[in-house]
Order: sequence, then C-alpha cells, then structure tokens
Amino acid sequence: MTAMPPTQPATLPDGLRLYAIGDVHGCRGHLRKLIDKIAADAAEDPSATIRLVFVGDYVDRGPDSAGVIDDILALRRDGLPDGRPVELVTLMGNHEDYFIRFLDGALDIAPQWMMNGGAETIESYDVEPPRLHDDPAELARAARGLVAALPPAHRAFLEGLDYGHRAGGYFFVHAGVRPGVPLDEQDPSEMMWIRAPFLESASDFGALVVHGHTPVPEVVERANRIDIDTGAVYGGHLTAACFWGTERRFLQVGF
Repeated sequence: MTAMPPTQPATLPDGLRLYAIGDVHGCRGHLRKLIDKIAADAAEDPSATIRLVFVGDYVDRGPDSAGVIDDILALRRDGLPDGRPVELVTLMGNHEDYFIRFLDGALDIAPQWMMNGGAETIESYDVEPPRLHDDPAELARAARGLVAALPPAHRAFLEGLDYGHRAGGYFFVHAGVRPGVPLDEQDPSEMMWIRAPFLESASDFGALVVHGHTPVPEVVERANRIDIDTGAVYGGHLTAACFWGTERRFLQVGF
C-alpha cells in the first residue's frame, strides 16, 4: 500500500542537525564507529546545533549492553570525540521495558526476556544469568545480582528514557504510533511495541515518523515513516539518519 504524502514536507528548524540512531542491541563496537562517522559528518556544519536521538533498544542480544550505556552516558557528558557538545535524546525501547521490569521484580516476564537477549545483558554486568529460564529461584538469584551490580547511573539512565520526541516535522519513537491517534495522545506501551497497524498504515500521522524496532535489511523510506533498524545485531548495519532543513542522508557501519 502506498502511503499518502504528508501535508507538508518534513523539515527541521534552521541551525539544527539531527542524527537518529537505530537499535544498537549491545553492539558497542558498531556504536563507537558510528559516532566517529557522525562526528566527521557534523564537522561539515560547524555552526549547527547537533542533536542525537537514540530510538531505543540499547540492550540485549549483543555482547556489551553495559558498555553501550556507558558510551551513551559519556556522549551526554563529553560530547562527540572531537569535543563538540551534543543535545542527547534517549528513547525507551521494548527491551529497556523488559530490563526495567526485571529489575523491579517482575519475574513473570523473565523467561521471555531471557529468550530475547536478556541473558546477554545480565552477563555484560558480570552477573551469571539464570541457568534455567523458568526456574523461579534462578531468576530471583539473577535479579538480585543484577540489581547489586547495576551502576546507579545506569538505573537513572533507564528511568529517564522518553517515549517520543518531536522535532520540526519529524516524530521519533521506538516502534511506531497508533494510526488515527494524535501524537500527544499515544499509548506509551504501543510506542514501544506496535507493529502491524503502524507498519501497514498509509495514514499521515501528523509528522514523518522515524522509528526502529522492526529490523529490515536496508532503511525503509515511506511517505509517512522511516525505519532505521537495519539489524546490526543480526549481522546487518547500525544506521544513523542525518536530518537538516528538508534534507536527509544515512550513515552506516557494519561488519
């Protein structure tokens, strides 16, 4: 189905250069290479304000979820590798939802989280994951260990994640939005988890929606949405979409 074009072309305010970064999933090496590419790209416009928007799913499946969060916190503190300051927006993904709920004692979701990469996240904090994913005693042991090992800055990071970010004619979100619902009235759960109703919609959502969550071999560009989850953790690329004015281009790193 061909999406109807938005009423007006998506644009950003003058002087803003925005980079939206897709699902990292513990791929710290990819993230570091991509940040270097972003720094080089941003150097083309030395007077612009640089904003990085992460669309969520920092953790799970990949080898170093803890290191990914460390590096994002370093970006907030130190800016780009060349010292250029950045505005940082970090959005909530469904895998962070799993993570927080496990930390808060919701062990009923733990087997599903373990099957979707939670064990790798636990290991990245030097905690032994549960030997059996459906053993309450093992799950409780792993949860206690993770709570004890988690740096306070990481807990604050997780608890401070936003669900969506509006910039000019763009709306950034992890999974997508419910068609027919105003952007400021969206359900946070759906913003983390939705697929078919959003992906199949030809509606004008009120902004050009930039999202991750659904991995694709290459960036998908539609009139109403852009999918930038290019499956880094599955051997694909980690993608950053660069937006300025009415222009855009994509930066990628991979194996």
